[in-house]
Amino acid sequence: MSETTYASSMGRLKALSGLLLNRDTLLSMTVAKDVADLGKLMEGTPYAGDLTRALEIYKDSDALEVAVNRHFVTVTRLVYQVAPFAGRAPIAAYLRWWDIENVLAILAAKAYGRILSESDTFIVSDRKTPTGFSAGVLSIDDLRNLLAQPSVDAVVQNLTRYGYGVTIMEHLGEFTKTQNIFPITRALEAQYYAELLRSAVFFQGDEWVVRQFIAEEIDTKNILTLLKGKESGVRAEGLSSFFIPGGILPLKQFQDLAQARSIEEIISGLGTGYALTDALTQYREHATLVPFEIALQRRHASMNQERMRIFPLSLAGIFHFLLRARIEREDLRKIIYGKVYGLPADALTRELITAT
Repeated sequence: MSETTYASSMGRLKALSGLLLNRDTLLSMTVAKDVADLGKLMEGTPYAGDLTRALEIYKDSDALEVAVNRHFVTVTRLVYQVAPFAGRAPIAAYLRWWDIENVLAILAAKAYGRILSESDTFIVSDRKTPTGFSAGVLSIDDLRNLLAQPSVDAVVQNLTRYGYGVTIMEHLGEFTKTQNIFPITRALEAQYYAELLRSAVFFQGDEWVVRQFIAEEIDTKNILTLLKGKESGVRAEGLSSFFIPGGILPLKQFQDLAQARSIEEIISGLGTGYALTDALTQYREHATLVPFEIALQRRHASMNQERMRIFPLSLAGIFHFLLRARIEREDLRKIIYGKVYGLPADALTRELITAT
């Protein structure tokens, strides 16, 4: 694959950059007085059309979240379409994450007796046409079929055709007994990252940037598992069973850290490379793991965006655009929820990945 082919793709992506918000616009939304005011601000952005259509069916924060999800699907579909053929496999594998998000939401609803409909805002789909690889392999019709199933078992049986059912079945017995969905979550995540790494094969030689991005995202997942497990009192052997292979953090170090007696000991064992000192201070003050999650997400986003910019005429350049879109969606959802719960602008800003 020549750089010329990627030059064509990046030229088309540059034309699509207007679909994303700049940092100042995003941060200005944190000062909205409430959900209604946030909606007015979004009307002056690329989200305007999606918001107008969402308001035909939904209200308040639901309408805003539907608009954000629809816009995300539109952007990712376009990215997939402009990518050169050789780059589409890893992009498709990356976008399967939204399948997992949707599947887990459906499983949780069936397990806990929550009633969902095809119009619920959790679905990452434009609700009009099948999204195909542009937002996972599950189309809107597939999601509707899963929602119509009467039980967790029936959902899992239907998922076998998409490559998810077998993985879930391995943990279905435990889930039935405990109603704990985390083992299924972690198994699906491990499958997802293994397939994503396999898809990012070397072709031009600079695909290592994308593989590094994936490995560091796995590290973030594993570190948060350690912290959450330690806070919840999970035994070391139990934590080790949730390790996701493929990251830079080796299994042996993960197992050693799982033996730590406290959160502070885990942070010390990780060393200074993860820049969690400030988060540890906030943890001591407020007894919440949220600062660690935000710090890890910001570190991952900042490091990889900077690295990807160095290789614009490659798969890394396309993943840089996808990462920006993903961060924007996550931050906008945080802003929406922040306005629902009346979070002050300064507190909300501290939770955003963009605010680095």
